[in-house]
Amino acid sequence: MDNKFVPDLGWADVTPKHLFFSRRAALGALMAAGAGAMLPSMGVADDGFIATETPNSFEEITQYNNFYEFGLDKEDPARLAGGLTIAPWQVQVDGMVDRPGVYELADLLDGLPVHNRIYRFRCVEAWSMVVPWNGIELRALLQKLGVQPGARYVGFETLVRPEEMPGQRRAALDWPYREGLRLDEAMHPLTLLATGLYDAPLPRQNGAPLRLVVPWKYGFKSIKSVVRITITDAQPKTTWNMENSREYGFYANVNPQVDHPRWSQASERRIGGGLFARRQPTLPFNGYQAQVASLYEGMDLTKEF
Repeated sequence: MDNKFVPDLGWADVTPKHLFFSRRAALGALMAAGAGAMLPSMGVADDGFIATETPNSFEEITQYNNFYEFGLDKEDPARLAGGLTIAPWQVQVDGMVDRPGVYELADLLDGLPVHNRIYRFRCVEAWSMVVPWNGIELRALLQKLGVQPGARYVGFETLVRPEEMPGQRRAALDWPYREGLRLDEAMHPLTLLATGLYDAPLPRQNGAPLRLVVPWKYGFKSIKSVVRITITDAQPKTTWNMENSREYGFYANVNPQVDHPRWSQASERRIGGGLFARRQPTLPFNGYQAQVASLYEGMDLTKEF
C-alpha cells in the first residue's frame, strides 16, 4: 500500500540529511523573526497516514505555490505575504453547530491533539509535492463544536484584507475565497486543519495560521488562511466552481481518468525533480484510494468531479 500508519516517525527519518539541516537553519530564521509564538506542539501526536516518498524541501514547499490573494505567479506569495498580520487571529464558526461564535485561534484549537502527517499534494495544474504538515484533524474540531442533526456540509472562507493581500485589489476572483466539503469528507481522519509545516509555524505564503488540507483532492480545495467555518445542510458555493463549473467541480477528487478541458490529468510533474525529470503517473484519489473510495460508492466520478 502507498500509505500506512507509522507511529513515532520524525522528519529527520524521511528527509535527506543535507535538506534536513538546511531546513533547520531556515526555521531558525523564521522563529527569530517572531513566528515562534505560533509554533505547533511537537510530538503531541506524532502519527499519521504517511506517504512513502521523500518530502519536498522546506524551500520548495514555501517558494512555489498558488495563493491568488497575493498574486497570480507561483513566486508572488513568498515575495508578498510577509506583511500579513496573523496574530491575533479569529475564526467565525456559524450555522448548524452547538457552539457558534467568534473564536480566538488558540481557544478554537485548545485541547485538540496535533498530528504530524506526510501527505502527497496534487495541484489541478498537474504538478505535485510531498508535504510534512502539522495540524489537527478537522473531525476533532467539529466534534468539539457540536455538529447538529441534519448538517451535511462544511463551508470555509479565507481572510479578506486587501491592504495586506495585494492580489485582492483586483478582481481576479470573487473574494473571499470559498471552499466546502461534504460532512463525511470533513469527518474523515485524513482531513487536516494545518497549523504548521516541518515542525515549524505555517508560513504566511502557505496559508498561515490555519489552512485546510484534503490530500485526495486537488490542491485548490485546501483553502488557506481560514477565518470562517460554516456547518450547513446545503452545498456551499466554492470559488473555482463558481468561476468555471465546466473545469472545476465541487468534489475535485484527483482522478487521472478525468482530464481538465485544457490538459491531461493522467500524469504529473513532481516539483524538485529537475528540468528534465520524467513525469509520473497520477494515482486515483492521489494515492489514497484505499482510505477514501468508499465515500463515493454509487457516484459517477466522471460527472460528479
